[in-house]
Amino acid sequence: MPDDIWAVVPMKDTRHSKQRLSGALSPALRQRLAIAMFADVLDVLCDSKNLAGILVVTEDAEITRLATARGARIITDGATQGHTGAVLAAARILTAERRGGMLAVPGDIPLLTSAEIETLLAAHQPAPCFTIVPAHDGRGSNAVVLSPPDIVPLQFGGTSFAPHIATARRLGVRVVEVHLAGIALDIDDPNDITRFLRIPSNTRARKILSTESEKQALLF
Repeated sequence: MPDDIWAVVPMKDTRHSKQRLSGALSPALRQRLAIAMFADVLDVLCDSKNLAGILVVTEDAEITRLATARGARIITDGATQGHTGAVLAAARILTAERRGGMLAVPGDIPLLTSAEIETLLAAHQPAPCFTIVPAHDGRGSNAVVLSPPDIVPLQFGGTSFAPHIATARRLGVRVVEVHLAGIALDIDDPNDITRFLRIPSNTRARKILSTESEKQALLF
């Protein structure tokens, strides 16, 4: 398992997050859910024994407060440039600091577990290496590990999984593909919430969505 891998979590302004859930959740509940999911992800990353550090890319005040309280490092470079821009900004910083690698995960995968983090890091090989976990639909890239941090130019989006692999192979970088159920389930649309609530968990996100008053805010 390579040393000196930093976790990177990009988080946009939670007041405007999860717009694809606007037909199912009120704006206030969407913000609470975004913060809760980030806290679930942050807890798992903090519990990992094999990460060198955690870097959160954000300008959101509450996300900054939560991350700082748990000892995470905050940067604002790229925070308003979408998921791709935020991760690339973090990669540039970690590369300039000569860090060994980067694990980029989104803040909306509340079923992430410490065991999955350890499995993912154990699968990652010495540099140059690119390890990737697909989304549940097999199209998106829900986690990537890069050694060194900038070894593959990243471009996230709904169909980024196959292009990321193709780009890495074209550059001659070793590719490791790992399938992990918790990482795979990001909460982007109402169907994702339905899938999430079918799986027992003790997450903050589930507690928010499962209370009686907030169930009434769901339109499905």
